[in-house]
Amino acid sequence: MNQEHIIDSARTFESIVIIFNPNSTGDAPQLAERLRDRLTELLTYTVDLRLQPTSHAGHAVELAREAASGGGHVLVVSVSGDGGYNEVVNGVKQSGNPDAVCAVMAAGNANDHRRTTGTKPLEEAIAEGSVRHIDLLRIHTGPGEDAQAYAHSYIGFGLTPVMAIDIEKGSKGAIKEMFTVIRTFAKFKPFEIRQTDGKRRKFDSLVFANIPEMAKYATLSEADDEPADGKFEVILFPHMPKWRVLLTALRATTQGLGDQPSVSTYEFTTLKPLPYQIDGEVKSVDANTLVKVESAPAALPILG
Repeated sequence: MNQEHIIDSARTFESIVIIFNPNSTGDAPQLAERLRDRLTELLTYTVDLRLQPTSHAGHAVELAREAASGGGHVLVVSVSGDGGYNEVVNGVKQSGNPDAVCAVMAAGNANDHRRTTGTKPLEEAIAEGSVRHIDLLRIHTGPGEDAQAYAHSYIGFGLTPVMAIDIEKGSKGAIKEMFTVIRTFAKFKPFEIRQTDGKRRKFDSLVFANIPEMAKYATLSEADDEPADGKFEVILFPHMPKWRVLLTALRATTQGLGDQPSVSTYEFTTLKPLPYQIDGEVKSVDANTLVKVESAPAALPILG
């Protein structure tokens, strides 16, 4: 994850679609309206500029795909956390439009991607039109395009998705989340996979990271911020006593985990059904499935 990336010449857009969740626990609707109003003032050319609220889970994928599928220079902005932006990125990739550009304005619970990769205020970046390309993570959980998905920041197996599921089930709020994490951690069991050498191994956590930080505070690696080198970091916790897992997690939040191995692809086979977290969204993969995570170099044109 070095600072090399492809910079396009300044770009103007035929349409700009701002996607947001009107029922967001944060201030997504207000931020979306403010961005639209600011762009109306800043842009010196005529553009089809519209707000697009979502109405159900996964709707942002459909809206982003529709916005980009007509071809041409389209900008799709997600006013959301990491999960909402993940949907927009996947929708734009499904459209097959190479000229479609993505951007994110942080809203909601957390946006690690914007926090670690943002370079300037979004409205300024859109007005300047300085598009750059970043890598994505692509995960295959079976044959065919329907079994693949993209991540802009990270994919995690083990402790990460299990905690996310329990926090989602429980009540929001810092104190309640903390107790949920402690309770989940206490009953957490490791998972076992078969690696490419044919051996079975147990892990507490396995994270593939395109950015150096996640979950607001944890520093996963000492890599540079820009996910644009054709590789990603692999952060793995082999199965160990829980007190050691806790100490490792504490180190991640205080001093970081230090240098981590970088690869361009990673494969393993599941032995049981396994939940995983992709940019904050929890999904699952069936037992006896070959899972492949790979870098998609310079796959996403972005602004901001």
